[in-house]
Amino acid sequence: MKTIFITGGAGFIGSNFIRHISAKYGKIKIINFDKLTYAGLSKKFENLGPKTKYYFIRGDIADMARLKSAFLKYKPQYVINFAAETHVDRSIHGNIRDFVRTNVEGVFNILKLVKTSPFVKKFLQISTDEVYGALSLAGGKKFNEKSPLLPNSPYAASKAGADMLCRSFFSTWGIPVVVSRSSNNYGPFQYPEKLIPYFVSRALRKKTLPLYGDGKNVRDWVYVLDNCRALELCLFKGRPGEIYNVGAGEEKSNLEIAGTLLRHFNLDPSFLSFVDDRPGHDRRYALDSSKIRRELGWRPRHSFDEAFAATVAWYASPPNYWISRTENISLNSHIKTS
Repeated sequence: MKTIFITGGAGFIGSNFIRHISAKYGKIKIINFDKLTYAGLSKKFENLGPKTKYYFIRGDIADMARLKSAFLKYKPQYVINFAAETHVDRSIHGNIRDFVRTNVEGVFNILKLVKTSPFVKKFLQISTDEVYGALSLAGGKKFNEKSPLLPNSPYAASKAGADMLCRSFFSTWGIPVVVSRSSNNYGPFQYPEKLIPYFVSRALRKKTLPLYGDGKNVRDWVYVLDNCRALELCLFKGRPGEIYNVGAGEEKSNLEIAGTLLRHFNLDPSFLSFVDDRPGHDRRYALDSSKIRRELGWRPRHSFDEAFAATVAWYASPPNYWISRTENISLNSHIKTS
């Protein structure tokens, strides 16, 4: 029986990964170590596979004593870290220290434990395409795993710092760590401060969809279940010391996403609004995912149109718990939306 120690498993990607692994492997032991911040939700795990042994521990990866106690109790073969502060706006307008504490110090704690734990076969650190910085809208260039790290937000800088720690622990001590950098994920169970669930919830209530600047910032979108399959491959088959980009090649601007939702909900263009751009707003992200395709055989299975429609339907279906969570959410602390 595989034993997987998952940090941050009550969040968006982590919770989908737990469901994916449980459904695929059946007989598996999952330890979910999660702080349960505002974006975490423990009720996501009520219907796991009957052979899955699931254990939840409430804890903070920045709390070394609590993390070590749980780690040594279960002696996992595999470790995967989803725990992170991820919202760029919060890193700009909120407490940057929270991002450093979780995204850097927390990862440092996990690395120290893996270093002294011979029972661990692999540690997978979940990173982001934002560590690479920004691309021009023109030219079609994409980031590969050897592109320089040029983060432009405090959030991205904290994730880049964690990536560098992972690299150093592998280079110095041979720690079996793999880093995954994915593009923007979308799908069920995402906290509605992020673009797609936020816009869906507002469209359902016939409220305006606010866009930063001109709305033409482009992201490469990957369906969360496709990313979960990629992460599974990285965890079990990825080569220690390697980085794997995960992107579906589905580039869409924020304006395109908003326009698709307006059409879906039969709303006219007057429901679009444009607000002052945020500081350091990267213009475009795009990933070259040929390495994970070539080495691990990963391919996205869902087209954007298909998965996007399923995602919108999921958020629009009762119970409307996710809609209620957006009542007091705006793009950031200083922008008011109607």
